[in-house]
Amino acid sequence: MSVNKTKVHLISGFLGTGKTTALKSLMEQKDPNEKWVIIVNEFGEIGIDGAVLSDNGIPVAEIAGGCLCCTAGAQLGTTVQKMLRDAQPARLMIEASGLAHAASVIDDLKVKPLQDQLEIATVFTVVDPRQFINPDYAQQALYKDQIGVCDVLVASKTDLCTPEELEQFRENAAKLFPPKAKVVEVENARMDIAWLDIPVIEKPRYRIKALPDNTMGFQSQGFTFPAGKDFDGERLTNFFNDLPKFTEGLVRAKGVFQVMGTWVWLNWVDGKWGASQVSWRRDSRFELIAKSFDADLIEKKLNEALE
Repeated sequence: MSVNKTKVHLISGFLGTGKTTALKSLMEQKDPNEKWVIIVNEFGEIGIDGAVLSDNGIPVAEIAGGCLCCTAGAQLGTTVQKMLRDAQPARLMIEASGLAHAASVIDDLKVKPLQDQLEIATVFTVVDPRQFINPDYAQQALYKDQIGVCDVLVASKTDLCTPEELEQFRENAAKLFPPKAKVVEVENARMDIAWLDIPVIEKPRYRIKALPDNTMGFQSQGFTFPAGKDFDGERLTNFFNDLPKFTEGLVRAKGVFQVMGTWVWLNWVDGKWGASQVSWRRDSRFELIAKSFDADLIEKKLNEALE
């Protein structure tokens, strides 16, 4: 096989948000000379989406039985291997079940030998803005995972939303961490094929786009580290404990870090910090807001916390 890796695009999202329609709209715009294969993961035993998608000559494989994580892990690897061997595609599109933990799918694709053959390209999550702004949904671990894992957040069913709901959606989406490469609003889950090539390359340092509503002399800075670099849990803990010493007037610090092969979210606010698991897989990243700090020193301390 050539050194050109097959690009993988994951399309995630809750039940009924329009994932299949989104994938169909991309297929309609596909360059006829570019080879695609599709994997559909159905929650039920009978695959409906696969039947809907398979009428245009693109090979479709189905993995039934639900969460494309726990039960389907081994089956996913085998299916992907077979499709890569048989079709040698330029792109592999995976439509995850509405009940799948999308991050687990990415983890399964990052093990050898698959990681040598695949490039995790733009990841999409399709949401209904009315659910997105509803705390009952927003607080669910599965829903948070699907939002957290994506590079591009696609708001579908916008024609069914009030202007107020859309405004609230935009406000909430702008505050997501890590920030999205793009947030788009569509009707009838109609996607633009150009979005498949949205660059998702990490920059070692970046400025946070929007600071909290103040101009009281606060500064912000972000730092990223490529996926695959593990942080040491104990050193990271020390870094967060010592952070007030490295900064003046620290008001906010948050980060997503790869620690011993798993991914954790660390959040410092009001003098205390907490940790939880997170579905983001693109890179480790850290952001802080304070009156003043030495960005070079912060970067040095973060590097010292690596394994």
